[in-house]
Amino acid sequence: MAQEIKDLITKIQKEGVEEAEKQAGQVMAQAELSAEKIVADARAQARKIIEEADSEAGKVRASTDASLRQAGRDLLISLRKEINSMLEGLLKLNVSRVLTAEELTGIIKDLIKAAPLSLGSQIVISLSLQDKERLEKEFLRQLKEETKKQVVLKSAQEIDSGFIISFDSGKSSFDFSSQALADYISGSLRPELNKILKSV
Repeated sequence: MAQEIKDLITKIQKEGVEEAEKQAGQVMAQAELSAEKIVADARAQARKIIEEADSEAGKVRASTDASLRQAGRDLLISLRKEINSMLEGLLKLNVSRVLTAEELTGIIKDLIKAAPLSLGSQIVISLSLQDKERLEKEFLRQLKEETKKQVVLKSAQEIDSGFIISFDSGKSSFDFSSQALADYISGSLRPELNKILKSV
């Protein structure tokens, strides 16, 4: 009987160990499956995070590039404006320096002599107040004698230097003011300047 109890205990122990091993195997298999799923989920999540980060970085890069391009365009536009403004100022200043009273007299005399005889007898010349006073003092009599025309000098506040001349008592006119001459010269130079600025 003692042997039977011993055999029974051995059998119970053996069955218990087998059952425990079986359950342990199942737990291990389930743990491995869970671990694989966790790793797969983690990898998928990591891929998603990387893709989102790449997408966001691409957007930031594109936005930065667009901002830099716009800033570059704005800078060039501003630079062109500044250079054109400087150019016009320099041209106007240099034209003003060149158009002395003597030069004005010579140019006006040549224009009047070259004008068709059919034009009216009164010629109206608008100048700056300073140039008008100088021409009246020094050159007006000589101008009238040489051209045989009635020449009327008028001062105009909008003229810094140069002159505006009318051969039909002011109905129409030709503008040789420093501003008009500077605009004309600047207009001729501007396309070349723009080519230079675009190539920079």
